[in-house]
Amino acid sequence: MSSQSSLRQLLRQIDQQNYRAYKDLRGSYEFANFTLLIDRVQGDPFASPSQCRVKVPQALAGFPQDLYRDRSREIALRDYLTRQFDRAAQSIRQHRGSGSSGLIAIAQPKQTILERTAAFIDDDWLEVRFFVGLPAFGRRVAGLQAAAMLCDDLPQLVDRALVYQALNATAIQRHVETAADADWLRQQLGDRDLVAFVADGSVLPRRSGVDDRPLPDESVPFQSPTSLRVEFTCPNRGLVTGMGIPAGVTLIVGGGYHGKSTLLRAIERGVYNHIPDDGRELVITHPAAVKVRAEDGRSITGVDISPFINHLPQGRSTTQFSTQNASGSTSQAATTIEALEAGANVLLVDEDTAATNFMIRDRRMQALVAKDHEPITPFIDKIRQLYTDYGVSTILVMGGSGDYFDVADTVIAMQDFQPQEMTAQAQAIAQQYVTDRTPEGGTQFGTLTPRFLTVQPQSDDDRPPKRKVRDLDTIVLGHDEIDLSAVEQIAETGQLRAIAAMLIYLQQHYLDGTHPLTEVLDYVMADLAAGGFDHLTGFPHGDFAHFRRFELAAALNRWRSLHVNSAM
Repeated sequence: MSSQSSLRQLLRQIDQQNYRAYKDLRGSYEFANFTLLIDRVQGDPFASPSQCRVKVPQALAGFPQDLYRDRSREIALRDYLTRQFDRAAQSIRQHRGSGSSGLIAIAQPKQTILERTAAFIDDDWLEVRFFVGLPAFGRRVAGLQAAAMLCDDLPQLVDRALVYQALNATAIQRHVETAADADWLRQQLGDRDLVAFVADGSVLPRRSGVDDRPLPDESVPFQSPTSLRVEFTCPNRGLVTGMGIPAGVTLIVGGGYHGKSTLLRAIERGVYNHIPDDGRELVITHPAAVKVRAEDGRSITGVDISPFINHLPQGRSTTQFSTQNASGSTSQAATTIEALEAGANVLLVDEDTAATNFMIRDRRMQALVAKDHEPITPFIDKIRQLYTDYGVSTILVMGGSGDYFDVADTVIAMQDFQPQEMTAQAQAIAQQYVTDRTPEGGTQFGTLTPRFLTVQPQSDDDRPPKRKVRDLDTIVLGHDEIDLSAVEQIAETGQLRAIAAMLIYLQQHYLDGTHPLTEVLDYVMADLAAGGFDHLTGFPHGDFAHFRRFELAAALNRWRSLHVNSAM
């Protein structure tokens, strides 16, 4: 292993040489308080930055064991350290030369506390993975500037961000305990027969569609209606109260701009933990809750959508339905079945992003268009069967059709961003104004048919397709683009990068058409839990964030090279 002084000397020696001289930097370097590992060196100043790691011995880092004594607290501490490294790196950042020269950066977290590959900690070491834009002038090595970055700036950054005594101990404790309480609450939902919890005092509105931070000042803190109020005694913050949403069918109703969709968006992100002061720290949702919506133009491969759609024109099969250009109704039917296939226990639906003809067929339309000419069985006739047959709850935002009063267990009305329970009133209205619509689709939901999937190779050799993430919502695998803009529970770009890598791993190890998709997801998530991403990808990546099986399945299901093994 080389030393800090030998690294400085090497950088001075290659100063003004061709940029490829930086390739000699790969390796390990012992500094006074940490070890620097340079794992990958970029090919030119405009390429992706070089990937590096620092390993700080815990004897010097000094983080108390209590901060990472269980998995929940460990993930939160790693998240906190990633944020501190990011802030410190931005404070010392300087532009040095061409391209990304002078960059020291780490995967940037947003409002969620996620398990990322940017930081790790145990009793022996603290490891942080980051990126360095090795400086150049044109395509010539700027060795003196690189020496200043790696030998002077980096030690300063480590001392500021990765040493316990240099950090705010109270803020660390709060960050860790916020995540621990959220995880504890999520574990309690099942025992209380709840699928979601929204704490009193939560701030749900966000600044904009592209800024997930809380809306400042004018936001109205959430207050639970008395009839739905529940309380928990959390391990760290003690007593909390809020609205508990019970299992079954829940409607969120109300006028436009009164907070229906805002509440649902908070619930859909409640599958993740959030940082202190986000406003949604104690908005907690069942971990197997999945948002489903219509998605015109998406690819569908071999999905049995017959519980919702049958006898299509031209005799097209709906028990193994495939298309490269789905309609609104077929896409929502497929997305719903795919979520169930992946193991969803709660469906989240907003009428604003749903296909109208998939959601409802009222009495007048039934009278005009006979059932034998309408292949769609609307969701209103399946939502109750989902719960009675499969135990799958639904939380549905519905402002346009009171027909759903007939199938709802709980009705929550939003007014001025505050909830009121209106179940009894809705039931009384349903009895007073009988719709006379005829239930469609039979008395049972229908069979969930397993799929055995393969991926068609894009070339004759065995090389995996190249992968990249584009525009924050698109994965590119070789020639295929996978559009995930409608998969609304992806929280960060790092999850897309990790999903892209996992799709290739799936193709190489499991997508051979011999195992049902449910088992494939079980296998790959078990592999990930056992070995982490380094084991699966063979290289230390610092820009991955963990994902749920549901978002992995969503990406797989939108991969246009996917095929179903019809022989199984």
